[in-house]
Amino acid sequence: MEYLHLLPDHVRTDALTALHRERQRWVNQDKKGFLRYRRPGEALAAFRAGHVDCSGDTVVIGRADEIDDQRREEVRRHLLAFKPWRKGPFSVFGIEVDAEWRSHRKWQRLLPVLPDLAGKTIADIGCNNGYYMFRMAAHRPRLVLGFEPSVQHYYCFKALNGIAAMKELAIDLLGVEHLPLFPACFDVIFLMGVIYHRPSPVDTLRDVLTALAPGGTVIVESQAIPGDDPVALFPATTYAKAPGVYFVPTGSCLRNWMVKAGFEAVELFCSHPMSSEEQRRTAWMDFESYCDFVRPGDPQTTVEGYPAPHRVFVRGRKKG
Repeated sequence: MEYLHLLPDHVRTDALTALHRERQRWVNQDKKGFLRYRRPGEALAAFRAGHVDCSGDTVVIGRADEIDDQRREEVRRHLLAFKPWRKGPFSVFGIEVDAEWRSHRKWQRLLPVLPDLAGKTIADIGCNNGYYMFRMAAHRPRLVLGFEPSVQHYYCFKALNGIAAMKELAIDLLGVEHLPLFPACFDVIFLMGVIYHRPSPVDTLRDVLTALAPGGTVIVESQAIPGDDPVALFPATTYAKAPGVYFVPTGSCLRNWMVKAGFEAVELFCSHPMSSEEQRRTAWMDFESYCDFVRPGDPQTTVEGYPAPHRVFVRGRKKG
């Protein structure tokens, strides 16, 4: 746990250490589902980038001229083992990883309200392969800790940061439900693409509030339905073909959840409809994508007959 010494002393260290050891025993099993991601990550550990740039839309890890063509093909083969790539874009030794989501667009929407991240302790809940963590690194944080329970995404980030060697970035096999182990710990928490997967969203937001340091900031981004009324959709089975979706709120509903959870200065600062301009099939994610989730000829309706998804962004603060 290379990040533990960077956290406040009042973090529940014993419980967190025990959980970390349990999760490491689980993820290090010699079973196919783990080895398919662990082995390419181990192979990529032999590479180290001389140049890393996280300031632009594409996270650059290594220039093309740092390795020869034969080694670049080896890197490409190992990176492809982490398909499907959901977040990006990345450029790794000149290999352009065009992920399903054009994640730089979301980051650009956050920038106008982004708090000062310099020297801060930050949590990225559901961090996936760490694209947003790398973007945060350009702002010189003390620590960005990614919470990610997925084996695929965990090993993908470990592989990328093994090459990038950014010591201020760390990841652990944690979920949002583990935030109570970090009381009053984080200056900033990003909760993006998570809240609609939680059966009790207000309780989840209260856990976020507990984990924030006094005066800390949360940025919540969520799938949403259009409309001004403070209501949420509760789909019967899937929503836009996604399983495990509980409440899909309007922007005003999400704002009300945050107020009732105890946040101050709650602001809905962005809302936009989804489209296949931002989420689409690529060579690095060649499964179904957004165009398959809405009805042909009726992009305002999901295949299940619900309103097609928007994305909403809300910022809040814990009382100082």
